[in-house]
Amino acid sequence: MLKVAIYGKGGIGKSTVTSNLAAAFAMLGKKVIQIGCDPKADSTINLLGGEPLRPVMNYMREEDEDPERLEDISKEGFGGVLCIETGGPTPGLGCAGRGIIATFQLLEDMRLFENYQPDVVLYDVLGDVVCGGFAAPIREGYAEKVLIVTSGEKMALYAANNISKAVRNFEDRSYAKVFGIVLNHRNVENEKEKVQAFAQESNIPIVGEIPRSDEIIRYEDQGKTVIEGDPESPISRRFFDLAELLLKDEEEV
Repeated sequence: MLKVAIYGKGGIGKSTVTSNLAAAFAMLGKKVIQIGCDPKADSTINLLGGEPLRPVMNYMREEDEDPERLEDISKEGFGGVLCIETGGPTPGLGCAGRGIIATFQLLEDMRLFENYQPDVVLYDVLGDVVCGGFAAPIREGYAEKVLIVTSGEKMALYAANNISKAVRNFEDRSYAKVFGIVLNHRNVENEKEKVQAFAQESNIPIVGEIPRSDEIIRYEDQGKTVIEGDPESPISRRFFDLAELLLKDEEEV
């Protein structure tokens, strides 16, 4: 099973990368689960035709009980991707990271992976603060590989550096390792050079590069990934290439 956590600064495009990767894996014939680990709970929306999914934490709060069926907290989206959103606490009350921890424990209790038997699991994780809950995918052994999504913007690179440091803190415990950087272009000055310099300094390869594209925005306005909207597009090819690279690396392990 390929298990990947996609981290990045809020608003950097990690959900776009994650959902397009999920769609690419699905079109390659893989059984995929995508788990959104962000209080905004919008990771999977473009796999679900633009319809938001009820987050796990909302269910537990509103029903005042744990869900008994997987169908209560999940929905199948494009390509059969199983979509789950952790959500978070009521704004201003509680720690957002605890929503991830509570959801992961619930999914373990429901034996999600044993029963569903996915080929690929993707975690879309907020990377501004790599504290307890947000570090759970890399710390608790849920993910084995980490992708860091960044642009050449200063704060995006700052977050990317913090994420790489956090992952390295767990390397001696055989937890997740950074697989590479995905450069999601914002067309800032000398963007590629800045990210290449960071990659070289951090000794992390750039494994994917997504050009700034109106095509992605156009399909997201329709509640779709670009993979669903136009799988033959050059932008879609970038996501297929990254998916194939991850699968190839998994086969070689």
